[in-house]
Amino acid sequence: MIEIFMGFCIAVAIGLTGVGGGTLTTPLLILVLRMPPAAAVGTALFFAAVMQFTATPIYFIRRQVNFRAWGWMLLGGLPGVVAGGLLLRHLSKTLNQHTLFIVLGCVIFSAAIANMYRLIRLRGANGSGNHPRWLAPLMLPVGAEVGFSSAGAGALGSLALLGLTRLEGTQVVATDLAFAMVLTTVGSGIQVFAGNFDGTVLVKLLIGGLAGVAVGTWLATRIPSIPLKWGLAAWLAGLGANLFIRGIIT
Repeated sequence: MIEIFMGFCIAVAIGLTGVGGGTLTTPLLILVLRMPPAAAVGTALFFAAVMQFTATPIYFIRRQVNFRAWGWMLLGGLPGVVAGGLLLRHLSKTLNQHTLFIVLGCVIFSAAIANMYRLIRLRGANGSGNHPRWLAPLMLPVGAEVGFSSAGAGALGSLALLGLTRLEGTQVVATDLAFAMVLTTVGSGIQVFAGNFDGTVLVKLLIGGLAGVAVGTWLATRIPSIPLKWGLAAWLAGLGANLFIRGIIT
C-alpha cells in the first residue's frame, strides 16, 4: 500500500513542479523501501519513463518540441545513457552497496543544486546562445548520469538548451522533457534486461502514479509552482545528503 501512495505523491509532485520522476523516486525507494541501489535505479527509470510518456505527447501536439535541438541532444545522450546503464550493471556486481550509496547520494545532491540553479535561469528566460551542435558532446555525460543514477536529465538538459540555443522558455521545457523521455526509456530497458528492478513495487508505483498525474496536472493550474519547486529541490538535496551519509556510516 505504501508503494501506491508513494507513486501517487511522486506523480503529483511531477505534475506540480516538472521535476523528473527518476531523481525523486530513486532515493525514496532506497531510503523508505530499503531497495538495493541498482534495483532502485532501474525501477525509478521505468516509472519515470511511463510518467513522461503520459505528458510528453501534449508538447508534441502543441508543436513546442524543437526537433533540431532534440536530435543533437539525443546524438550525445543516447550513447551516454547506454554507457551509464552498463556501468551501473557492472558496478552493482563488483562494488558493495555502501559505495553505491555514496555515489548516488553525490549525484542526486548535485542534481538538486542544478534544479535550484535552473529555477533562477528559467525565470522568464529564453535561450541566449546559437550553438546547438554543442548539445551532442554535452549530453554525453548527462546521458551517462541518467543511465547510472536516473537523475539529471531535466535540470542539466534545460541549462544546456538555455545556453546553447535561442529557444523560448516553453520550447526549452518541452524539448528537454522529450529528451528525458527517450533517455529514461532506454535506461530502464537496460536495467530491466539486467534484472535490476522490482516488478511488484513498479506495478504499485504505476497504479498510484497514473492517478497522481491527473491530480498534479489539475492542481498545477491552481497552486503557485515556484515555491513548490524550491521546496522540492531542497528536499532532494536532503535526500541526496542522506544517501551519502548512510553510505559512509553504515
